[in-house]
Amino acid sequence: MTKYIIHGGNPLHGEIAISGAKNAAVAILPATLLVDGICRIENIPQISDVTRILEILEELGAKIHVVNRHTVDIDCSHVRNTRASYEIMRQIRASYYVIGGLLGRFGSAEVAMPGGCDFGVRPIDQHIKGFIALGAKIDVEGGFIRAETASGRLEGTQVYLDVVSVGATINIMLGACRARGTTIIENAAKEPHVVDVANFLNSMGADIMGAGTDVIKIRGVDYMKGGFYSIIPDQIEAGTYMTAVAAAGGEVLIQNVIPKHLECITAKLLEMGVDVEERDDAVLVRRTGPLRKANIKTMPYPGFPTDMQPQIVACLCLAEGTSVVTEGVWDNRYRYVAEFKRLGANIRVDGKIAVVEGVERLTGAPIRACDLRAGAAMVVAGLAAEGLTEIDSIYHIERGYESLVEKLQNVGADIQMVTVPDGVDKQQAG
Repeated sequence: MTKYIIHGGNPLHGEIAISGAKNAAVAILPATLLVDGICRIENIPQISDVTRILEILEELGAKIHVVNRHTVDIDCSHVRNTRASYEIMRQIRASYYVIGGLLGRFGSAEVAMPGGCDFGVRPIDQHIKGFIALGAKIDVEGGFIRAETASGRLEGTQVYLDVVSVGATINIMLGACRARGTTIIENAAKEPHVVDVANFLNSMGADIMGAGTDVIKIRGVDYMKGGFYSIIPDQIEAGTYMTAVAAAGGEVLIQNVIPKHLECITAKLLEMGVDVEERDDAVLVRRTGPLRKANIKTMPYPGFPTDMQPQIVACLCLAEGTSVVTEGVWDNRYRYVAEFKRLGANIRVDGKIAVVEGVERLTGAPIRACDLRAGAAMVVAGLAAEGLTEIDSIYHIERGYESLVEKLQNVGADIQMVTVPDGVDKQQAG
């Protein structure tokens, strides 16, 4: 059993470099299926979700050469297999991008239903709606999604998304890149990683316009060549460390970021009394005084991201006054609240609304990560809590954060990853 052991109460000081964006990487890697040539992808985060995607591509027949820790060459020229492994696919939510890649390239795909974090119903009906509109016949049976086209190639069309969906926007975009004719996606997601995936595809020969707006236009091409591409910095990783400074106090320069992508997070931290100074490719975050209450509502970009909701709540637990948090994206993202209460937080949840009464201090306790971002929020809370916090089920956190322990240790956090045999007393583990 591997866990994080945190002795909280230490202000953070120093510098943290942000890795490549998880949400962009897990879409760009499957997008290489569309390319007849070698793609060199740089600034890839070293996280377990990326490892799983690379395993899926290798199983499909891609040739993968690891250039260095953050750079990989991928050659899908000789891929002919269109059936992806059930065992690997069910471990990761973003495995559904393999459907768009295979459908766009071969006109057929057989892919297991995706896995990943479980915090409410996360249907892929908008993905399927888009593929059907592009001319695919879809069957869902025995845990597999089977998709094929009569002609062996998708046909350009117009797709209106009923809800703003990052995954559906990207997946339909992948399928449309090599379709016959033009595809228009309306009510498209505008997140930075949607733009990054479009930029990658264009650099490989696709013809996509409008990414970053709510209407994306894709002219299908017959061929996509290889090339080089560097993934953008991770907005959510950067935001997580910003909240860590807000919760624990101190001053940290967070490097390798795009400040524009962080504005929705920066605005709330400023409102809460945290100093944030934007630089060209960095933000300086400082908190020396008390935190103030704030109201948060998560929304699609450029609104406050749902993936930052648990981390900002960790800060609000220590803020003066009463804060109201409204979850506007997922139905059941407050499962972590029971764990926060173990630390002494005062939170009441009613449906999509959480009322957070600030407390004077949090106190360390054994807690369990229930999903990726909730787990990161527990680290943030543990850094601010007095005493010892132990976090179990950290495999959730390892899915999305590269070298989290080392990065926090480098700015003065007392955090360790330890492996404890089952049955060993928790206090002895500390």
